[in-house]
Amino acid sequence: MTQQLVERPRVDRSALSFVPELVYFEPAALDYPKGRRIYDWVNKEGIPYRMTTSHNRITNLPGDTELEQYKIAKRTLVVGLRKTLKFDTSKPSAEYAIPIATGCMAHCHYCYLQTTLGAKPYIRVYVNIDDILDAAQGYIDERAPEITRFEAACTSDPVGLEPITGSLRELIEYMGKQPLARLRFVTKFHHVDSLLDANHNGHTRIRFSVNSKYVIKHFEPSTSRFEQRIEAAAKCAAAGYPIGFIIAPIIWHDGWEEGYAELIAELDKALPKDARENLTFELIQHRFTSTAKNVIEKRYPKTKLEMDIEKRKYKWGRWGQGKYVYPDEQADALRLFISERVFHHFPEGKIEYFT
Repeated sequence: MTQQLVERPRVDRSALSFVPELVYFEPAALDYPKGRRIYDWVNKEGIPYRMTTSHNRITNLPGDTELEQYKIAKRTLVVGLRKTLKFDTSKPSAEYAIPIATGCMAHCHYCYLQTTLGAKPYIRVYVNIDDILDAAQGYIDERAPEITRFEAACTSDPVGLEPITGSLRELIEYMGKQPLARLRFVTKFHHVDSLLDANHNGHTRIRFSVNSKYVIKHFEPSTSRFEQRIEAAAKCAAAGYPIGFIIAPIIWHDGWEEGYAELIAELDKALPKDARENLTFELIQHRFTSTAKNVIEKRYPKTKLEMDIEKRKYKWGRWGQGKYVYPDEQADALRLFISERVFHHFPEGKIEYFT
């Protein structure tokens, strides 16, 4: 059952990180307070919407070509229920991935979601948050007295969707009450103000994905700017959250030394001195699979992203699928330079890994 598209005026996009151009509602979502709130917001803001029995039945997105449909799908929101409440593992970041959303509004050329969500790149949010939290509690109880860590950003950037859903704050406050649970997520967005006064109890680590200005400009469209992310990180640190930075993907480009040196120096300027004792860094060099290369070149035909297999080293993965990474000489140069800058500016910080 699919209703006719309800056409309404366009919305001013300036106040939010993401305003969809089209919204689908699963009817059952309207039986939940969160689903009803989003429905009322969509109507108030004049956003076109449709009803669908299931996200799997969405096959008629607008657009004359596959590329046009992809771009429209990235601006499409699906509001529904999370039916599968068995959580995926998320090692080494956490024990489990906690699913509050799937898909991302950003257009990062290199993103691994290009392949894992290739057929359904629209953004899905789940309104049965109580069911998700109940499932999380089951995992917490099962592992007691060990602490259970949950990663909230495996398949989405929840900060970009927070102004619409409010789910991340609910998750933070729930985990803040759990002595044996911890939450972590990573974001490229700066829309954190609604999280600053949440009762997190130090149980949530917010990690910001940061990079050189060159990488953000050329490969991360529709994300927050360099300065905005750093300012947001400083706000969260001042609010008492444990903070981390993921420098990823580290890309070898003209002027990369200056770019990454500037990044780390600016983090040093912005971060409060009392927020550095528990500071973490994760360093990830750019890598890609053959499948991802094909998808990226199809989706972003004008990308400047270097994916020349002849210039790369093939590295086997844990599950029998390999990736192309930088040759050892380049990888070592990236690792040593960035590590030295991190320890120079943040001697108390911890580099969790370089990969």
